[in-house]
Amino acid sequence: MTRTPTPETAAAPRPGTEDAGLAHGLKQRHLSMIALGGVIGAGLFVGSGAGIAAAGPAVVLAFAASGLLVMLVMRMLGEMSAARPASGSFSVHADREIGPWAGFTVGWLFWVLLCVGVAVEAIGAAGIVSGWLPGVPSWAWVAVFMAFFCLTNLAAVRNFGEFEFWFAAVKVLAITAFLVIGVLAVCGLLPGTPAPGLSNLTGHGGFLPGGASGLITGLLASVFAYGGLETVTIAAAESEDPRRSVAIAVRTAMWRIALFYVGSMAVIVTLVPWDDPAVVKPGPYVAVLDALGIPGAAQLMNVVVLIALLSAMNANIYGSSRMAHSLIARGHGPRPLARLSGGVPRRAVLASCGFGFLAVLLSYWWPETVFSWLLNMVGAAVLVVWAFICVAQLRMRRRSPAAELPVRMWAFPYLTYLALAAILAVLVLMTLDSANRVQLYFTAGLTLVLAVAGALRSRGAGTAGTPRP
Repeated sequence: MTRTPTPETAAAPRPGTEDAGLAHGLKQRHLSMIALGGVIGAGLFVGSGAGIAAAGPAVVLAFAASGLLVMLVMRMLGEMSAARPASGSFSVHADREIGPWAGFTVGWLFWVLLCVGVAVEAIGAAGIVSGWLPGVPSWAWVAVFMAFFCLTNLAAVRNFGEFEFWFAAVKVLAITAFLVIGVLAVCGLLPGTPAPGLSNLTGHGGFLPGGASGLITGLLASVFAYGGLETVTIAAAESEDPRRSVAIAVRTAMWRIALFYVGSMAVIVTLVPWDDPAVVKPGPYVAVLDALGIPGAAQLMNVVVLIALLSAMNANIYGSSRMAHSLIARGHGPRPLARLSGGVPRRAVLASCGFGFLAVLLSYWWPETVFSWLLNMVGAAVLVVWAFICVAQLRMRRRSPAAELPVRMWAFPYLTYLALAAILAVLVLMTLDSANRVQLYFTAGLTLVLAVAGALRSRGAGTAGTPRP
């Protein structure tokens, strides 16, 4: 079944033309490690403490449930990206399957999310380094980090790939070492450390000390800890073999999530009491290593968290620049920014870094107002992105023979509908908490503004009969 072309879809560029001229400098080892390290971020090392404090040992269930949702979303995104690789990833798919307004909306929403993420990560990384070198102001470190990763992303896509390869290697090594030490301690095989048994799982209020409300809070915290997985489908468009790269990355998502997130949460709540104040600050991983008597645990984890922040910063600059380039190439932004130099969208890189640096300045000038509003506007953005992915995959799969798809969504369309229902359920659950409710409303407002702007832009382009580049 083919869809009758509308003025908007008829004006769309041929598949893949929005990526014409981009360099293909990423190797399979880059993509594999980006996919592997993409699930290991600061949200896991530090942010997971809030989920543990709210849900107790039941945080394992929360991370398992949200991890299952993420696996379904990534499988859908992998199906579309393996069939039609594009640097705009889900924005391109939404553009083709739902309409240009949808591609405009989800693309620019994700761009804002990544640029704000660059600012937050730069500020966090600067805070860690300032603790080691208090004589240097934190803003100076922010400037150094921003300038360094901006320059590396301006040079060549291979630079991004190499940095992410080694950043991811360190993160994977750190989490693997933690899991090995933790499992040995749980089994009573670590010298000088008796096996804890089930005391921390059943004591201190039981397995579900916070009841249903605590589990819901833990679930919301775990959902947002999974951000960053989408970057691999953006990067795949600049790899040597995009279809194969996406397929490999998506097919290994299940064991990565189960091992790194669910496995480490199980180790943490087994080894330390969930209500230990150290779980929140300095963080659950430091709390475990300190409890096991590992020397220099806090500083060791600070190094790992710093690497995780710098890795996310590098990935967000890359992802935001490619998303911006794809949007502009499809007529969804100012054309001068679409220019390529040496296969790199350097103007898009500068624009993305510029917005990120502006967000940093806002955090210094108006931290409680403008910067807080900016953070709230992207607070639930990842859920909106996931919802668009579900709808786009539903429409694409019904028009594409399953036999032609390198990666296929499991049990289509039932699991797609289940994932979409789960996303809507999480959005509803956000209304039960005042802080999450504010984020939901701000994100809804930004999404609505972008949707209206996208619809008006598409209508104007269709009426004028001017094809998008």
